[in-house]
Amino acid sequence: MALTLELANRIAAAAIAHARSAGYKPMAVAVLDDGGHTKTAQREDGASMFRIDIATGKAWASIAMGAASRALTQRAKDLPAFFGALAATGQGRFIPQTGAVLVRDAAGNVIGAVGASGGTGDEDEEICIAGVREAGLEPG
Repeated sequence: MALTLELANRIAAAAIAHARSAGYKPMAVAVLDDGGHTKTAQREDGASMFRIDIATGKAWASIAMGAASRALTQRAKDLPAFFGALAATGQGRFIPQTGAVLVRDAAGNVIGAVGASGGTGDEDEEICIAGVREAGLEPG
């Protein structure tokens, strides 16, 4: 299964709807395919100018390392020099901060990642998980 534009838009819309229902600050959501390419990126009115870049960087790091950004955040604390090198190698696209999850199909295959920015890391991650589940896929 591939991550289609339709699925990516469903994930982003559901994530933003979850943020609105939870009363979070204005968010940005980026959904990337399994090659790290942007399928969709949405920024709510009132979200700051960096939100898309941060959401994309979180999702890009998840795809690059094959793990949710929560795990990457801890790994970055344990191995700061290595993760600094990854960030430099990724030319600013690699942001190992909580707020992104992998997108898996029913068979467990990674088909993309979704990242969010605008709230706390926990809030960002929460809306990503909600968006993935609402689209009928599994967060990872």
